[in-house]
Amino acid sequence: MLTNGDLVTRNSYHHDILFRVKSKNEKLVKLMGEDIRLEADAPLNDLQKVSGSEYHKRKSHIDKQEAYSYRLFRQDYRLLREQRESEAESGYGDPEESSYFQIPPRILHIDGDPLFLKKCIRLYEQLGLQVHGQYLQEKEMPEQVLALVEKVQPEIVVITGHDSYSKSKGTVRDLESYRNSRYFVESVRNIRQKYPHFDQLVIFAGACQSHFESLIRAGSNFASSPARVNIHAIDPVYVAARLAYTSVMEHINIWEVIRNTISGEKGMGGIETRGLLRIGIPYSKEVEEPSKKGAE
Repeated sequence: MLTNGDLVTRNSYHHDILFRVKSKNEKLVKLMGEDIRLEADAPLNDLQKVSGSEYHKRKSHIDKQEAYSYRLFRQDYRLLREQRESEAESGYGDPEESSYFQIPPRILHIDGDPLFLKKCIRLYEQLGLQVHGQYLQEKEMPEQVLALVEKVQPEIVVITGHDSYSKSKGTVRDLESYRNSRYFVESVRNIRQKYPHFDQLVIFAGACQSHFESLIRAGSNFASSPARVNIHAIDPVYVAARLAYTSVMEHINIWEVIRNTISGEKGMGGIETRGLLRIGIPYSKEVEEPSKKGAE
């Protein structure tokens, strides 16, 4: 007998994705992806409960994927830091006077999954970034997002949660064929009506299988999912982190952003955007500056 919180897979999809039971009635069980941002419904007889050993096997695989993405980001961060240090040194001429300080942007992360939100917040902190996290159900986002933006005054807004495409509801071009894409689109549009400048407020929006084209047209700088594939829970964090550690003097290389994500170019895409890290000179060595360490 299944209960809320149980881990399951679907027989009809060859047990490809690990889900957690959110709720159920006599006919259908509502499922949330355990590691990916996918929401789905399934009949009770299509579900198989996952054993402890199977869960640990799957978790080990996901942990390796996450560790690989984190290593990629750290490599990119080191290259960006070395570039900044080189520019500071060439500007002063004297290595002793080449120290600088940096001001990363504030991030507002709005998530439709409270467990994923906690996981993302931990990763932001691990990367040395300032973030305000807010859990909202996807349908609540359009009405509340603008008030949150005005309160937090972020430079980066992440709007994510769960989504899915249903072929039975229409074609991939039809926004109504998606579980939550319309809420993400409305949220982005509401922000852009007041904050139209794409380089002053950068937006990532979307989840698994989301309507990428509508999100970009609404005003997202980056979005999911171009190939309507599933995206990992922490993918939006890496997009935000790359933006946060690229100087405002530089344009983001879109490929370098999405290559750090687990889902890659099939799951992520975007438009030309400037970085949001501000560099200052000189840095006083007599005063401790935590933000200078960044993602070290």
